[in-house]
Amino acid sequence: MTEAKGSGSASGPSRVATAYRKLKDAILSNELPGGFQALELEIADQLGMSRTPVREALIRLQDDGLVDVVPRRGMRVRNVSIDDMREIYELLYCIEATAAELLAARHLAPDSRELLLLEQANDEMERSLDRDDLDGWAEADARFHNYLLEFCGNDRLAKTGAAMAAQCHRVRLLTLRLRPRPMDSTEDHRAVVRAIRNHDEESAHNIQRTHRRRAMILILDALRRYHLTVV
Repeated sequence: MTEAKGSGSASGPSRVATAYRKLKDAILSNELPGGFQALELEIADQLGMSRTPVREALIRLQDDGLVDVVPRRGMRVRNVSIDDMREIYELLYCIEATAAELLAARHLAPDSRELLLLEQANDEMERSLDRDDLDGWAEADARFHNYLLEFCGNDRLAKTGAAMAAQCHRVRLLTLRLRPRPMDSTEDHRAVVRAIRNHDEESAHNIQRTHRRRAMILILDALRRYHLTVV
């Protein structure tokens, strides 16, 4: 997470973006786990920055639902409970289903960039599973879901979905090796892409909703089975 000391010469917005990205990556990878607390000054020292960009980055992370900014106590990474995960996923599978439906309604050309990138993400998921690389699979899977939101044509929906996905990402990684091998995910994704390609809005919506809801059930089951009620 440490930033080179020379970064102070960068512009203000650039420093905020850098601090935000580094802190968010550390939270999503569980390098900074739920319950972690630190003062602004401590974080600024770790990043080699002044407190001002760090403070602004923490406010953005609080808006994302990843941290709480505590006056005179810096920040605390939010814990995620089973009930939190259920609520987040209930929102997420509705949002992503709508995103898939909107994508199908765009009537994309067969050789469109959007369809190409969705298929490339699926291909990488398959290759990762073939070499037993679950981390690579998870990265490609997250990219597919991000593309659905990014390409749907509704910025507000995409922003809300991205915030929900970020809040559950830590738990997805934590339970990655505690869940059944994700053999069906690529098949589900291919079915969603076929529906989008065929401009079948209802099928795109229903397939994506079922896919994300199934993922929710598996993750909640893993949290309960291994008593990982809070992370």
